[in-house]
Amino acid sequence: MRLLRNTLALLVVLPAAIVAQIPIDIHIAILKAEDARRYDKALEEMFKHPNYNVRTRAALAAGRIGLESAIPAMLPLLEKGTAKEREMVAFAIGEIESVKGADAILKALEETGTPMSLPSIRARLVEAAGKVAAANATHVKTPELRKAILDVLDKENRKGEKQDRETILLGLTAALRAAPRDTKRERPDDTDIIVGRFLTNLDPRIRADAANTLTRVRAKNVNDVLRTMLLSDNDAVARANAARALGAAEDKAALDLLITAATDDDDPRVRVSAIRSLTSLREAKAADPLLKRGGVLLAAYKSVHKPNFIPAEHSEFIEIATTLGRLLANTRDERAINLFREFGKLDRGFSPEVYIARLRIAPGRGDNDKPELTNWRQYSTLAQVVGEFATLEPINEEGKRMKTEAPDILRPLARAYAEADPVKDGGTIMAGPDVLRAYAAFKTADLAEILRSALTNEDIFIRSTAAELLAELPSSQENLDALNVAFDYAFQNDVRYNDAVLATLDALFKMDKRKSLSGVAVAGGSPDQLVRKKALELLKDDAFKNVESLPPALQYSGDKRLEEVRPYSGKGTKMGQLLNTDADYRRAISRGNGIVKAMITTPKGTFTVDLLPEDAPLTVDNFIKLARSGYYNGVEVHRVVPNFVMQDGDPRGDGNGGPGWSIRCEINMVPYERGAVGMALSGKDTGGSQWFVTHSRQPHLDGGYTVFGRVNETGMKVVDKIVRGDKILNVRIVEGRSTPRSRRTRSN
Repeated sequence: MRLLRNTLALLVVLPAAIVAQIPIDIHIAILKAEDARRYDKALEEMFKHPNYNVRTRAALAAGRIGLESAIPAMLPLLEKGTAKEREMVAFAIGEIESVKGADAILKALEETGTPMSLPSIRARLVEAAGKVAAANATHVKTPELRKAILDVLDKENRKGEKQDRETILLGLTAALRAAPRDTKRERPDDTDIIVGRFLTNLDPRIRADAANTLTRVRAKNVNDVLRTMLLSDNDAVARANAARALGAAEDKAALDLLITAATDDDDPRVRVSAIRSLTSLREAKAADPLLKRGGVLLAAYKSVHKPNFIPAEHSEFIEIATTLGRLLANTRDERAINLFREFGKLDRGFSPEVYIARLRIAPGRGDNDKPELTNWRQYSTLAQVVGEFATLEPINEEGKRMKTEAPDILRPLARAYAEADPVKDGGTIMAGPDVLRAYAAFKTADLAEILRSALTNEDIFIRSTAAELLAELPSSQENLDALNVAFDYAFQNDVRYNDAVLATLDALFKMDKRKSLSGVAVAGGSPDQLVRKKALELLKDDAFKNVESLPPALQYSGDKRLEEVRPYSGKGTKMGQLLNTDADYRRAISRGNGIVKAMITTPKGTFTVDLLPEDAPLTVDNFIKLARSGYYNGVEVHRVVPNFVMQDGDPRGDGNGGPGWSIRCEINMVPYERGAVGMALSGKDTGGSQWFVTHSRQPHLDGGYTVFGRVNETGMKVVDKIVRGDKILNVRIVEGRSTPRSRRTRSN
């Protein structure tokens, strides 16, 4: 087992060793091509470079750039290159996600007794098969890729002690990605059976990943093994994933085991996973033990609660409240109402989940202990709670249906936010999107009018939300005119964010595809690569097939230069543009893994991120620049999902904010283990300042989000205590120097 772990560690540091042996000028040229998303002859020629490290690094660049035209030029490296080159080409084909790489993957996976059958190469081939299948779910090649993945897993299982750990782990995630997405039909039995065999593997990581895959394919055929795992597995993540899988399978026989895990397990990751699964089972029997556990958490919460300090029990209490809201819906259970009321006295309206749960349990019941509305979070909570009436059928204490006045409560708020002044109302403006969404749920007669008004707001995210909601309403000339005006305004004036441009363009397209062409044409000439890509994506729709004379900006949509990132001109938006100089590239590649750290101080303690500049040089450089400018100091942790991630880096605090520019993804082979630090995205190449730390292994994130740092187990004890609303007090960068000897050591 130790040998397997050492092999995995070698694979993880492989790109770092490659980086150390590439001439600086060539490395800068590769980095520039990646940053520009430019695949050209110069990069293609590097596949023939005499230095195999250059060839390997060029293949990674081609994968990151993501153009399928690179695949034919890389195939000779897959067929005849060194082991490292073959691994990287396989990884790159997976990142490109084109079915044009499917035949090469399938052919390579069939080979035996050749270099292609080496475990390290085979592992990356099966990983690529999963990514290509996921991106092309309806293609005729996808069933072949799925079968190839399952064949690899089946063969590994039959090897017994000689099985390859990395191939199994990447194969389990590939099976997850390749599984059919039609949730209305049963998943293929062979996926359930083959993946299920790994639930009894001696390696806890393999057991945990197998349970994770079975959760996501909603397997129902291996519940007996999963129950045994939940009851007795000595690995906490394996138990947590078993709990999740049983919930996804809606296994009623696991009810008592899940209740015990939700209330008594020593590990919070297991408790949270079991609590969520009890929601899926919908058995009222679970309510009483959850209420008792909620009482214990609230007592602990009260004992340490103080101003500007949110107890660590906060996250688990919210999970219990959410589940109780489902299990006790319409019961008017006094124990739950009192429990949530006591929590509300401490929380002051900052946690909408608890108030929504209380409403579900006792819809229509009024209270006199509502907090004063002074903070945007309180307005947001009020909106979400009142908006919940759109999906509820309130009943009174006699069990009779009640008429709700929810739209009348929200209407003045919706109008106020539609017309709000971001400067004067800056302290509460972030609640605007939640208010508009809540009001829209009631589909009132005046909704379109309010949304059209919101399209003229100065706040980008109010305009973005209004456009998204308006797109769901029937098409009308009035709505089209308002969206066209909003798109033109956003295109000309929005500098810091592109959300309103993209949202209004999408709304115009949904409302009337042919009439959206003028907007698509304007977007096609944007300096922002992300906006141009959206225009080109919309242009592929059948609605434009018979358009004889496209606007000049779109006549060359097949020219890949339109998808390249262009240098920033010095004015206007910085989104989707090149901001780095030669000095930036040189500085970024001069850093070595292990010599630069981020010391992050929070109210719960300080943890250290070991940054990985050799794996993600520009991402690390961007993070360092922001940290040294004080950007992160005082910023709230706006998202915590227990047993998944904690996320920070939004100065607005509502999950929408960023630095005013975007950076390109630098996907690498570093896996999302517990403590991995990644860049948050809303789509490829949309990162900027938001980052996250994983609470536990998250294999489905591998190859989709840039890993640029790690937190060790000592630091994770601090991260585990952080809850939504905690603040990052300070980020301090500590940077050492790489000695020639240390660089050689990493190269060996």
